[in-house]
Amino acid sequence: MNQSLVITAIGADRPGIVNELTEVLLNSGLNVEDSRMSVLGGEFAVMLLVTGNEDAINSVKQQTDKLATSLNLSLLCKETSSHDENQEHSAFTINVEGMDNPGIVHKLARYLSQHSINIVNMHTESKHAPHTGTPIFSVNMQVNIPAEQNIEQIEADFSVLCDEMNMDAEFKPAT
Repeated sequence: MNQSLVITAIGADRPGIVNELTEVLLNSGLNVEDSRMSVLGGEFAVMLLVTGNEDAINSVKQQTDKLATSLNLSLLCKETSSHDENQEHSAFTINVEGMDNPGIVHKLARYLSQHSINIVNMHTESKHAPHTGTPIFSVNMQVNIPAEQNIEQIEADFSVLCDEMNMDAEFKPAT
């Protein structure tokens, strides 16, 4: 039976990191099931969900320090299980955009948390508006809203919160 391992790695950005890391995993008998990778500042960060038999998982876990040194990365490995989907929910995509100011992510996350809405995936980006150079912040989230929640009310209240921050919000059922 296959087991799952989440691997988080971070290190100075350079060409070949993904090649080197995935080669080690493949040679250990692990398969990449899901991943997120990004350059943040001058650092490359990657999160991988890998699967394999118990021996392969244990081998990589036992070699974490050695692999970190050889790959010149900070590594964290944690065993995991498949995500429990017992709770009924509706999947939504939320996009928020507006002038950048401190605390946007915290205010959005606090609202969602207070309503037991789980953030499944989030991507944020800060950029400058093309003609004015104004700092613009955008947030793209995939969330699971519990079935007992009134989605129309959640959307309306969330829009009020975004209006207070001078941001535009768009809710869409996930496809």
